Amino acid sequence: MSKRYKITIAYDGTNFAGFQSQPQQRTVQTVLEAAVNKMSTAADFVHVFGSGRTDAGVHALGQVAHFDLENEIPEQGIVNGLNSILPLDIQILAAQVVPTSFHARFTTHAKSYVYRVSRGRFVDPFKRFYTGHYKYPLDVKLIKAALPDVIGEHDFSSFVAAGSQARSHVRTIYQATVTENPTSNEVVFEFCGNGFLYNQVRIMVAALLEIGNGRRPVHDFLRLYEVKDRNECRQTAPASGLYLKKVYYNDDWLKNV
Repeated sequence: MSKRYKITIAYDGTNFAGFQSQPQQRTVQTVLEAAVNKMSTAADFVHVFGSGRTDAGVHALGQVAHFDLENEIPEQGIVNGLNSILPLDIQILAAQVVPTSFHARFTTHAKSYVYRVSRGRFVDPFKRFYTGHYKYPLDVKLIKAALPDVIGEHDFSSFVAAGSQARSHVRTIYQATVTENPTSNEVVFEFCGNGFLYNQVRIMVAALLEIGNGRRPVHDFLRLYEVKDRNECRQTAPASGLYLKKVYYNDDWLKNV
């Protein structure tokens, strides 16, 4: 009888064409499945199911996936075995045997994302794959004044990129914060919500940076919810600054609010 394993994964998305398998592309799912199938004794191919897609260049601090194995392996054995096979830009942080009712994608309660913005005048060569970059004047107080408008249930049609297959653009944001880090010269955003649309976080960050720069009024999000028009919010922050921080499968996200 097979067992279902939940794994928590960190990866550097720089050299991946996103999470989801694509023909003739190096993706996180493809690399994970190759490693898992090396450990499997089953004749059938073992599929790995992720909590959701991350785009090319997007990183993960706590992505979650699951797979079923016929051969029983201790949880630490899964961690050790996969990490001995996987390339250096992926690491298995934890593994856990879970009920077969668990599904990495369909049983999620919430997700949190972090977005890092480098504030140097020029692009830092050591940060170019791991932060966005904003060289213009920025008043973080204006961004903080705008963030309460982000929280709550809203129609995010103005914040979804073309190509989204979501039936509804209504999502709930539980938490939205911004902090300044003078040591690293970065501004860091964090969002926790019940789900996010295609490029939603990156589009929201771009709009918030425009608010901080004075290009948009502080409460422009309220107008954008009403117009439901992507043309009113055309900028998208680079993928390099985005990190999937954590996936929640129960109400633990409430502790962060």
